[in-house]
Amino acid sequence: MVSTRDIIIQTDRLDAARAFYRDVMRFEQTNTDMLGFETGSFRLYIEPGDSPGPVFEFEVEDLVSAKALLLANGCSIAEEDPMLPRLYIRDRFGLVFNITEGQAQ
Repeated sequence: MVSTRDIIIQTDRLDAARAFYRDVMRFEQTNTDMLGFETGSFRLYIEPGDSPGPVFEFEVEDLVSAKALLLANGCSIAEEDPMLPRLYIRDRFGLVFNITEGQAQ
């Protein structure tokens, strides 16, 4: 597992979040399909939904194997959408992270 620079938050107030991070925090908006901002050390993404708290992202070579390993070790599924190649996992200590399949080193 390898961490990425991405942190995701969810809110039902996307327009207010866009205005805050763009106009108040002065972060550069990097894309429009998924609301994202370059902050310097990390990229902040904002998506619609009920917030599970900040979500950190990790890449794995095999999503199915990583999911099985994490569930077998006390993690639980926080959010899963079969249409998206990702999985939000809550670890035994409360941290929620996004697992994506990619080029993990």
